[in-house]
Amino acid sequence: MSKFIYIYKGPATPMDQFTEEQSAQQMAAWGAWMGKIGPALTDGGAPFGARTAVLDNGTTADVTELQGYTIVEAENLDAAKALTEGHPFLSERSGHYSVEIFELVDMNM
Repeated sequence: MSKFIYIYKGPATPMDQFTEEQSAQQMAAWGAWMGKIGPALTDGGAPFGARTAVLDNGTTADVTELQGYTIVEAENLDAAKALTEGHPFLSERSGHYSVEIFELVDMNM
């Protein structure tokens, strides 16, 4: 089994801008998805807050629309991708949101 990180990318509305009802709906959707994937979820992650980007020359740059992360465990990349079925971040189906999936490589040799 390998660990994979999901990086959420898109123009998401920050949680502090949701109404109580919207917040409750979002939390319920995320809870349902997390419950569905069960023990494959190793770290529920968190949304990203304040941000900046530093270039290799020491200057700052515009940041991308990265919104948060989750870590899952799966047999392979295809299995990690399959776990995104019904994922709340992908519910809009507009093409504006994505879950980028990266295998976390074990550096213990």
